[in-house]
Amino acid sequence: MSIKPPLIAVVDDDPFVLKALERLIGSAGLSVESFASGAEFLLSVDDHEPDCVVLDLHMPDMSGFEVQSRLARAHARVPIVVITGHDTPESRSRSLDGGAKSYLCKPVDDEALLNAIDAAMVD
Repeated sequence: MSIKPPLIAVVDDDPFVLKALERLIGSAGLSVESFASGAEFLLSVDDHEPDCVVLDLHMPDMSGFEVQSRLARAHARVPIVVITGHDTPESRSRSLDGGAKSYLCKPVDDEALLNAIDAAMVD
């Protein structure tokens, strides 16, 4: 009997970031699904909940803050690791107060991200 690896959803509007994170997370033995928008991700989450979400804050159409809020209302158990290229004290506070398990700045250190994902799934 094989055990399925945890499923990590990555939500970021930058296709290069998505590809890099897919490779990194996959190389750690985790399953990865990537989404180019918050709306695309939210449509999928009703069918199958990921074990963790890596979420960019600043995306067109629907911000990571909105995704985080909707996810918290509908799927409160899903841990979130926020990544952002626009770090401000307000963004950090809002993300963590909204339930994010970690808040990391881009460019994200590979080891720090993998550790944050592991820690988020343990909580």
